Amino acid sequence: METKYLFGFVMLLLISFASQEAMGRVCESKSASYKGVCVLDVTCKLACLNEGFADGDCEGVRRRCMCRRPC
Repeated sequence: METKYLFGFVMLLLISFASQEAMGRVCESKSASYKGVCVLDVTCKLACLNEGFADGDCEGVRRRCMCRRPC
């Protein structure tokens, strides 16, 4: 009976690791060109695209423009 649970647990771990590899890692960095408080995600995304990133959003309590790209 315990081997069934162990086998299920191992399979769950393998699926979890495989799905993380398939999704890829995402690197995040504060925008260098966006100045001031980030209010609109659209303006943040445009600033990030101009900096060579794939995406950007306003995040956090301090509302900073954070840019993202695949690592």
